[in-house]
Amino acid sequence: MIVAFSVTPLGVGEAVAEPVARAVKVVRDSGLPNRTDAMFTTLEGEWDEVMDVVKRAVEAVAEVAPRVSLVLKADIREGVTDGMTAKLESLERHLGS
Repeated sequence: MIVAFSVTPLGVGEAVAEPVARAVKVVRDSGLPNRTDAMFTTLEGEWDEVMDVVKRAVEAVAEVAPRVSLVLKADIREGVTDGMTAKLESLERHLGS
């Protein structure tokens, strides 16, 4: 399963990098394959382990924000591993043709 999610702290003002960094640290410390860009963090693993990481990331932000918004998109496909890399490789092959 691949999950792309965004955790947004609300009620902390315009500067949200520090609270968001708390969420990203949880993801990176999880050991699951992951990437973070300007809008989303993507991670890959089994359902329970991925959802546990998302929950802990939200909780880390909630420790410093009175309200937290979560946006989540999941690609649930049995039997696929390393989907984050494989999807990009497939895309690049198509762009190159």
